[in-house]
Amino acid sequence: MNQSELSQLSDEELLEVAKNNKPSPIFDAFFIGFLIGIIIFSVASNTWGLVTIIPLFLIYIFLKKPKKYEALKHELKKRNLG
Repeated sequence: MNQSELSQLSDEELLEVAKNNKPSPIFDAFFIGFLIGIIIFSVASNTWGLVTIIPLFLIYIFLKKPKKYEALKHELKKRNLG
């Protein structure tokens, strides 16, 4: 969700989204490390293609998640909800 979508939510909906969107840094770090291991293995075995591209895309998704959470926290702070 971007900032304009967050600003259109009601207070209850925003609190529900915040409750369901808490980051789990240990799980994210483990999963990113696992995906990097897959990429290193695919490069070492000269297997380029989906084996390399899919983990790169998933890493991008995991690195983008904290930015969405920061926007959510900013909207909560703006409304004095959290």
